[in-house]
Amino acid sequence: MAPAPQEVRKALSERLQNRLRHPDPLYQELLQDYPRRGGKMLRGLLTYYSALAHGAREEGALLVAEGLELFQNWVLIHDDIEDGSEERRGRPTLHRLHPMPLALNAGDALHAEMWGLLAEGLSHGLFGAQVLVEFHQVVRRTAYGQHLDLLWTLEGRFDLRAEDYFRMVAHKAAYYTAVAPLRLGALLSGEDPPPLYEEAGLKLGIAFQIVDDVLNLEGGEAYGKERGGDLYEGKRTLILLRFLEEASPEEKARTLALLRLPREAKPHGEVAWLLERLLASRALAWAKGVAGRLKEEGLKDLLPALEALPNREAAEVLKDLLAALVERRA
Repeated sequence: MAPAPQEVRKALSERLQNRLRHPDPLYQELLQDYPRRGGKMLRGLLTYYSALAHGAREEGALLVAEGLELFQNWVLIHDDIEDGSEERRGRPTLHRLHPMPLALNAGDALHAEMWGLLAEGLSHGLFGAQVLVEFHQVVRRTAYGQHLDLLWTLEGRFDLRAEDYFRMVAHKAAYYTAVAPLRLGALLSGEDPPPLYEEAGLKLGIAFQIVDDVLNLEGGEAYGKERGGDLYEGKRTLILLRFLEEASPEEKARTLALLRLPREAKPHGEVAWLLERLLASRALAWAKGVAGRLKEEGLKDLLPALEALPNREAAEVLKDLLAALVERRA
């Protein structure tokens, strides 16, 4: 029997904390902070159950799942610094709790631990070099997506369309969130991942990010970051781009004047006004519809392939987790 997700989540958390122990207490605190905050560890769970479903060994599955969680945590530290974010998983971001250079260095350290962990698994024969190649793909695609996201803000770009958003998110979030876990599961079992995993996984990953953008506006227990933070950071979300297309000239001018200000200069009253307008706009419902359609298409495309995997019990858990990825449950 495949272990329950809560058991795997607990095992991954313990492995991360043990790996990040250090005799220097402050350094250890910095390394363990984001992993200790928990989260749903959906990417690690997806990797683990994908590996089991494909017939891979459990130890390799756990180690690679731990590696993807290390990736997630060092990327979040860097992302929060680059965006000037205030909150992560319900607490102040690491660079708000400690001097920014120390937080940045902690992200670098977690990055190094990720590659060290993978080298360990390779040397012990738990998987082949293709797993490392896939992690390289994860890092390079995420970095390019982040480049686009940051560049649009730095250049004050608002001449963007939905297609631009989809391209940026496909690199920045969708690949490592949904595509890589599916591909890593196949690679851990010695198989070549089918192209379907990328095609369907990108749909699910993009849907995940759209829902994340929605939650940034709506808030709620499923969201552990600052409500409205995307507005302070000037994020070009699908919702905002659609809103700007439909806004009156007066509303568009007021919105752009606000978003072009640096975070610290944005008046709270104006951010509250824009938040209210976005929540009441047709753009929000439209974006939710796009996310729902992409989720259904992605799951439908994947269903035959997942049902044909050797470990049917793990495949069933994997299917549920892929749906939960977008629905923010599990």
